[in-house]
Amino acid sequence: MWKQRTKIYLPTKSKEAEQATGSGSYVALTATSTKPSRAATSLQSDFIFEDIGRRIKEMGSQLVKKVNAVFQWNITRDGKMVGQWTLDLKTSSGEIYKGASRCPVDTIFTLSDHDFMELVLGKIKPQRAFFFGRVKVRGNIMLGKKLEMILKDHAKL
Repeated sequence: MWKQRTKIYLPTKSKEAEQATGSGSYVALTATSTKPSRAATSLQSDFIFEDIGRRIKEMGSQLVKKVNAVFQWNITRDGKMVGQWTLDLKTSSGEIYKGASRCPVDTIFTLSDHDFMELVLGKIKPQRAFFFGRVKVRGNIMLGKKLEMILKDHAKL
């Protein structure tokens, strides 16, 4: 194969007949951005929510008994909502899923992906983040305290 300008030519030949079979084949090269688009990149918080899902599978019904609430997170980036996660610890063995809640929500948290990671990793305290407007809470704010048992292990990361 060889490159000429914006094409890479791929001549091929049949091993059995030793004849050219694809002498006009080529791949056209086009310019692309070296930076991934922000929309294409995943959120840092996705890792934490997926890990919470694994923990729910392990502890399921125990968590439902202790927490008995539905939480929704609205994750933002540059002031725009870019993701939602719902943690349902009211029904059966509990579940977490990407997207808006399919049932009534007890508490909704709205915060940036960066601030969520800071909270989970223990770099900022939840009360401080709330008072400084980095976290907005709708619904039963006191239920947020029950999340500590789910998120506490991530602070050691």
